[in-house]
Amino acid sequence: MTLLDVVYYGFIAVVFIQVFFYILFFGKFAFMKPIKESHKNTGVSVIVCAKNEAENLQDFLPSIIAQNYPNFEIVLINDASTDDTLEVMEAFVAQHKNIKIVDVKNIEAFWGNKKYALTLGIKASKNEYLLFTDADCKPLSEYWIRDMCSHFNDDINIVLGYGAYSKDKKSFLNKLIRFETLVTAIQYFSFAKVGIPYMGVGRNLAYTKTAFFKANGFVNHIKVRSGDDDLFVNQTATKSNTAICFTENSFTESKPKPTFKSWLKQKRRHISTAKYYKTHHKVLLALLYCSQLLFWLFAIILLIATFKWYIVVGLFLIKFIIQYTVFAAASKNLGEQDLIILIPVLEVFLIVAQLTIFINNLISKPNYWK
Repeated sequence: MTLLDVVYYGFIAVVFIQVFFYILFFGKFAFMKPIKESHKNTGVSVIVCAKNEAENLQDFLPSIIAQNYPNFEIVLINDASTDDTLEVMEAFVAQHKNIKIVDVKNIEAFWGNKKYALTLGIKASKNEYLLFTDADCKPLSEYWIRDMCSHFNDDINIVLGYGAYSKDKKSFLNKLIRFETLVTAIQYFSFAKVGIPYMGVGRNLAYTKTAFFKANGFVNHIKVRSGDDDLFVNQTATKSNTAICFTENSFTESKPKPTFKSWLKQKRRHISTAKYYKTHHKVLLALLYCSQLLFWLFAIILLIATFKWYIVVGLFLIKFIIQYTVFAAASKNLGEQDLIILIPVLEVFLIVAQLTIFINNLISKPNYWK
């Protein structure tokens, strides 16, 4: 058997793995309709942790204050900011009775640790239902709280939402960031749908105070500076206690990073937490990424060598037809349809970026919470 034979059979194997994921995992989410639960109007605490976010709070906090929900408070956590964040918070408190401030000072044991600040904010909240977002996020609807928290019941204590990024039609970086966000959302929604929830995003995430304290909060990964969202979900989420929410009214939107360098730095922090996931989650995610990388590598080698090119092209088309079909349906669910036409280009760039980040993280540790 020649080396090209090995590559050829390897290519067939990775195509099979990719199709397996698209049909049996991602298709479960892509072709489902958003579930609209009955509205309970139970008290909700919206928690926003901010570190040097004075400008963003002024821009985005009004959209949280304006939520059409009868019973909610906003807990603003000032995580040892050095700008005017605290003053901005105090100005909002003076105008709105349902806002409280938790002013966190750095202490030696938890210096610069967002999880410490979040824990203090959670303890200060008065409601059982906790809804989290970031200081640079805004809900895209006045019914964000209503839709996200309508999924809570006696069994469900974790709700995963979608945190989108604002669109810039002229920017390729913007499309790449949004594509990566779309792919990640398809993955964590799909895995949760088939009973294997493994992460959520702090830009749009809800869970109960009881679930937080039952898991001892962030204690099991308190020394890992990042991962207040995905590591907590990875630790506590199960098939029976987790719901997904992707109604149009439930989305939040953030400003994406303006440069490749700042985006790569952000993703280095995010990806560094994956090594702390449960073993079966890491195996599935590694299999998915390796199959994506090898698909392109093997396809390029075989096509350059024109080795059984007609079969290679056929398998290539089969994979992309299935991928396009699934991603088109999933992107419609999440309002990202404009990205679909660029899937091959964006996928290659994303694979290269993720490989670069992985290698950089092996060489040096990334920086964390601001």
